[in-house]
Amino acid sequence: MEIVKVEHLSKVYGKGDTAVHALDDVSFSIEQGQFVAIVGPSGSGKSTLLHILGGVDTPTSGKVRIGDTDISKLDETALAIFRRRQIGLIYQFYNLIPILTVEENMTLPLLLDGKKPDRQMLHTLVSTLGLSERLHHLPNQLSGGQQQRVSIGRALLNNPALMLADEPTGNLDSENSKEIIALLRRFNREFNQTVVIITHDERIALSADRVISVQDGKIVRDEVRVP
Repeated sequence: MEIVKVEHLSKVYGKGDTAVHALDDVSFSIEQGQFVAIVGPSGSGKSTLLHILGGVDTPTSGKVRIGDTDISKLDETALAIFRRRQIGLIYQFYNLIPILTVEENMTLPLLLDGKKPDRQMLHTLVSTLGLSERLHHLPNQLSGGQQQRVSIGRALLNNPALMLADEPTGNLDSENSKEIIALLRRFNREFNQTVVIITHDERIALSADRVISVQDGKIVRDEVRVP
């Protein structure tokens, strides 16, 4: 089943002679359960693409459909609600709230949405992420790898339609990087979670089902990998 459809997507920053075309007529789709790596040099447009997919930025033209929703038609309020409910976002620098515990950081988006966390889902995530003994710790009492695990748990707790990760291992050593990618791959395989990762890490790209290469705002290669 198609979970993402991008049609003729363009993003232009600035006007006239100073205009920068970050994305230029990009089209592709992603099937539910795919593990996709988006790669490209700095300034290629890959982060802009991820931010538009996540509803953090809006396109200049074109359409983005997540499931049955054309998010390019949503106003700012509706887009924020959709993002909170349907998109799991993981960043390089974790974005945890320092005065909240592990459990509070993971459940905060649901509480802000007026929902009660599914305790069974929370227990499953915490156990899978290896955080059972850290639930009441603050972020500054955790290692970098543990903090990134918390951000993964926060992104997954709402069972999002799409998980987006922007250089999720960029702030980690090689051992923690391997563990984080293994966890994302595990959630992808065991829960059929659709994952899209922006990365410079060749090891991540090699572990993906599909690699989309972006350069100068265009897709220059789209390869499906055979296991």
